[in-house]
Amino acid sequence: MPKKPAKPAKVPVHGPQHSNQVRIIGGEWKRTPLPVLEALGLRPTPDRVRETVFNWINHLRNGNWATAQVLDLFAGSGALGFEAASRGAQSVTMIDSNVPVVRQLEANKAKLKAENVQIMRGDALAVAQSASVRGQRYDLVFLDPPYQQDFIGKILPLCTGLIKDGGLVYAESGAALNTEDTPEAEQPEWLRAWEVIRADKAGMVFFHLLRYRGKAG
Repeated sequence: MPKKPAKPAKVPVHGPQHSNQVRIIGGEWKRTPLPVLEALGLRPTPDRVRETVFNWINHLRNGNWATAQVLDLFAGSGALGFEAASRGAQSVTMIDSNVPVVRQLEANKAKLKAENVQIMRGDALAVAQSASVRGQRYDLVFLDPPYQQDFIGKILPLCTGLIKDGGLVYAESGAALNTEDTPEAEQPEWLRAWEVIRADKAGMVFFHLLRYRGKAG
Protein backbone atom coordinates (compact mmCIF):
# COMPACT_ATOMS: atom_id res chain seq x y z
CA MET A 1 0.00 0.00 0.00
CA PRO A 2 1.58 3.32 -1.05
CA LYS A 3 2.50 5.70 1.72
CA LYS A 4 0.57 8.92 2.02
CA PRO A 5 2.70 12.01 1.39
CA ALA A 6 3.77 13.66 4.61
CA LYS A 7 1.95 16.85 5.48
CA PRO A 8 4.16 19.93 5.36
CA ALA A 9 5.13 21.26 8.74
CA LYS A 10 3.26 24.35 9.85
CA VAL A 11 5.56 27.31 10.24
CA PRO A 12 4.26 30.07 12.53
CA VAL A 13 4.17 33.48 10.91
CA HIS A 14 3.38 35.53 13.98
CA GLY A 15 4.17 34.26 17.42
CA PRO A 16 6.65 31.89 18.98
CA GLN A 17 6.78 28.18 18.29
CA HIS A 18 4.41 27.57 21.22
CA SER A 19 1.64 30.12 21.66
CA ASN A 20 1.92 30.01 25.47
CA GLN A 21 5.60 30.90 25.73
CA VAL A 22 8.37 33.03 24.28
CA ARG A 23 12.03 32.18 24.18
CA ILE A 24 14.76 34.73 24.79
CA ILE A 25 17.05 34.94 21.76
CA GLY A 26 20.34 36.23 23.18
CA GLY A 27 22.24 37.53 26.17
CA GLU A 28 22.42 36.26 29.75
CA TRP A 29 19.09 34.37 29.57
CA LYS A 30 19.50 33.06 26.02
CA ARG A 31 17.14 30.17 25.17
CA THR A 32 15.19 30.65 28.42
CA PRO A 33 11.44 30.03 27.82
CA LEU A 34 8.99 32.39 29.49
CA PRO A 35 5.28 31.64 29.96
CA VAL A 36 2.87 33.98 28.17
CA LEU A 37 -0.67 34.61 29.36
CA GLU A 38 -3.35 33.82 26.79
CA ALA A 39 -4.96 37.26 26.84
CA LEU A 40 -7.15 38.80 24.18
CA GLY A 41 -4.99 40.59 21.60
CA LEU A 42 -1.71 39.46 23.14
CA ARG A 43 0.64 38.90 20.22
CA PRO A 44 4.29 38.18 21.06
CA THR A 45 6.82 39.48 18.56
CA PRO A 46 8.00 36.48 16.49
CA ASP A 47 11.43 35.02 17.24
CA ARG A 48 12.86 35.79 13.82
CA VAL A 49 11.60 39.38 13.97
CA ARG A 50 13.16 39.90 17.41
CA GLU A 51 16.43 38.43 16.20
CA THR A 52 16.51 40.81 13.23
CA VAL A 53 15.51 43.85 15.28
CA PHE A 54 18.07 43.22 18.02
CA ASN A 55 20.77 42.69 15.39
CA TRP A 56 19.88 46.14 14.00
CA ILE A 57 19.95 47.75 17.43
CA ASN A 58 23.13 45.96 18.45
CA HIS A 59 24.87 47.25 15.33
CA LEU A 60 23.67 50.82 15.80
CA ARG A 61 24.73 50.81 19.48
CA ASN A 62 28.08 49.14 18.68
CA GLY A 63 27.09 46.32 21.00
CA ASN A 64 26.89 48.67 24.02
CA TRP A 65 23.86 47.83 26.16
CA ALA A 66 25.35 48.70 29.55
CA THR A 67 24.09 52.31 29.48
CA ALA A 68 20.82 51.64 27.65
CA GLN A 69 17.62 52.88 29.30
CA VAL A 70 14.65 51.17 27.67
CA LEU A 71 10.88 51.81 27.74
CA ASP A 72 8.43 49.13 26.54
CA LEU A 73 5.08 50.90 26.36
CA PHE A 74 2.91 47.92 25.32
CA ALA A 75 4.81 45.16 27.08
CA GLY A 76 2.33 42.31 26.57
CA SER A 77 4.35 39.09 26.67
CA GLY A 78 7.47 41.01 27.66
CA ALA A 79 9.38 39.46 24.75
CA LEU A 80 11.00 42.75 23.73
CA GLY A 81 11.68 44.13 27.20
CA PHE A 82 13.14 40.92 28.63
CA GLU A 83 15.26 40.52 25.50
CA ALA A 84 16.79 43.96 26.09
CA ALA A 85 17.31 43.17 29.76
CA SER A 86 18.97 39.86 28.89
CA ARG A 87 21.47 41.70 26.72
CA GLY A 88 22.52 43.89 29.63
CA ALA A 89 20.35 47.03 29.38
CA GLN A 90 20.90 49.30 32.38
CA SER A 91 17.14 49.60 32.96
CA VAL A 92 13.99 48.34 31.27
CA THR A 93 10.58 49.78 32.17
CA MET A 94 7.62 47.71 30.99
CA ILE A 95 4.10 49.14 30.84
CA ASP A 96 0.84 47.24 30.36
CA SER A 97 -2.75 48.02 31.29
CA ASN A 98 -3.97 44.42 31.71
CA VAL A 99 -3.80 43.24 35.34
CA PRO A 100 -3.32 39.49 34.64
CA VAL A 101 -0.67 40.32 32.01
CA VAL A 102 1.19 42.50 34.52
CA ARG A 103 1.08 39.67 37.07
CA GLN A 104 2.59 37.28 34.50
CA LEU A 105 5.31 39.81 33.71
CA GLU A 106 6.09 40.09 37.42
CA ALA A 107 6.32 36.29 37.67
CA ASN A 108 8.71 36.17 34.71
CA LYS A 109 10.80 38.95 36.23
CA ALA A 110 11.06 36.92 39.44
CA LYS A 111 11.97 33.77 37.51
CA LEU A 112 14.85 35.59 35.80
CA LYS A 113 15.84 37.58 38.90
CA ALA A 114 15.80 40.55 36.53
CA GLU A 115 16.83 43.40 38.79
CA ASN A 116 17.18 45.77 35.82
CA VAL A 117 13.46 45.43 34.98
CA GLN A 118 10.64 47.57 36.38
CA ILE A 119 7.03 46.64 35.63
CA MET A 120 4.14 49.09 35.89
CA ARG A 121 0.42 48.82 35.26
CA GLY A 122 -0.84 51.81 33.29
CA ASP A 123 -2.16 53.25 30.07
CA ALA A 124 0.65 53.65 27.52
CA LEU A 125 -0.50 57.07 26.30
CA ALA A 126 -0.85 58.45 29.83
CA VAL A 127 2.53 57.03 30.87
CA ALA A 128 4.22 58.51 27.80
CA GLN A 129 2.71 61.94 28.47
CA SER A 130 3.67 61.85 32.15
CA ALA A 131 7.24 60.70 31.48
CA SER A 132 7.70 63.42 28.86
CA VAL A 133 6.49 66.10 31.29
CA ARG A 134 8.84 64.78 33.99
CA GLY A 135 11.76 64.95 31.58
CA GLN A 136 12.41 61.19 31.61
CA ARG A 137 14.38 60.21 28.51
CA TYR A 138 15.22 56.82 27.02
CA ASP A 139 17.74 55.39 24.57
CA LEU A 140 15.22 52.92 23.16
CA VAL A 141 11.41 52.82 23.11
CA PHE A 142 9.44 49.75 22.03
CA LEU A 143 6.00 50.24 20.45
CA ASP A 144 4.15 46.99 19.74
CA PRO A 145 0.51 48.00 20.29
CA PRO A 146 -2.72 46.35 19.08
CA TYR A 147 -2.79 46.89 15.34
CA GLN A 148 -6.38 47.99 14.86
CA GLN A 149 -6.53 51.09 17.06
CA ASP A 150 -4.01 53.45 15.38
CA PHE A 151 -1.87 53.57 18.52
CA ILE A 152 1.29 54.23 16.50
CA GLY A 153 -0.16 57.43 15.07
CA LYS A 154 -1.27 58.55 18.54
CA ILE A 155 1.83 57.70 20.55
CA LEU A 156 4.72 58.33 18.15
CA PRO A 157 4.37 62.14 18.50
CA LEU A 158 4.70 61.72 22.28
CA CYS A 159 7.94 59.80 21.77
CA THR A 160 9.65 62.97 20.54
CA GLY A 161 9.70 64.00 24.20
CA LEU A 162 10.87 60.61 25.46
CA ILE A 163 13.92 59.95 23.29
CA LYS A 164 17.49 60.95 24.08
CA ASP A 165 19.63 62.43 21.33
CA GLY A 166 20.24 59.69 18.79
CA GLY A 167 17.76 57.38 20.53
CA LEU A 168 15.71 54.77 18.68
CA VAL A 169 12.05 53.77 18.51
CA TYR A 170 11.01 50.28 17.44
CA ALA A 171 7.49 50.23 15.95
CA GLU A 172 5.58 47.12 14.94
CA SER A 173 2.36 47.36 12.96
CA GLY A 174 -0.01 45.58 10.61
CA ALA A 175 0.99 47.82 7.69
CA ALA A 176 4.12 49.59 6.49
CA LEU A 177 4.52 53.06 8.00
CA ASN A 178 5.83 54.31 4.68
CA THR A 179 7.48 53.14 1.47
CA GLU A 180 10.64 54.30 -0.26
CA ASP A 181 8.67 55.91 -3.08
CA THR A 182 6.26 57.81 -0.81
CA PRO A 183 7.07 61.55 -0.97
CA GLU A 184 7.56 63.12 2.45
CA ALA A 185 4.66 65.49 1.83
CA GLU A 186 2.32 62.49 1.45
CA GLN A 187 3.43 60.78 4.67
CA PRO A 188 1.19 61.05 7.75
CA GLU A 189 1.96 64.21 9.69
CA TRP A 190 2.86 62.19 12.81
CA LEU A 191 5.56 60.33 10.85
CA ARG A 192 7.31 63.29 9.21
CA ALA A 193 9.47 64.07 12.24
CA TRP A 194 10.91 60.55 12.09
CA GLU A 195 13.45 58.84 9.87
CA VAL A 196 12.77 55.18 9.13
CA ILE A 197 16.31 53.83 9.27
CA ARG A 198 15.44 50.13 9.07
CA ALA A 199 12.25 48.35 8.01
CA ASP A 200 11.23 44.84 7.07
CA LYS A 201 8.25 42.50 6.90
CA ALA A 202 7.65 38.94 8.11
CA GLY A 203 4.30 37.47 7.14
CA MET A 204 1.73 40.07 8.16
CA VAL A 205 4.11 41.81 10.57
CA PHE A 206 5.71 45.09 9.52
CA PHE A 207 8.52 46.26 11.77
CA HIS A 208 10.50 49.48 11.76
CA LEU A 209 13.38 51.19 13.52
CA LEU A 210 12.96 54.96 13.71
CA ARG A 211 15.11 57.90 14.72
CA TYR A 212 13.75 61.36 15.53
CA ARG A 213 15.01 63.80 12.89
CA GLY A 214 15.14 66.67 15.36
CA LYS A 215 17.58 64.86 17.64
CA ALA A 216 19.65 62.79 15.26
CA GLY A 217 23.33 63.28 15.81
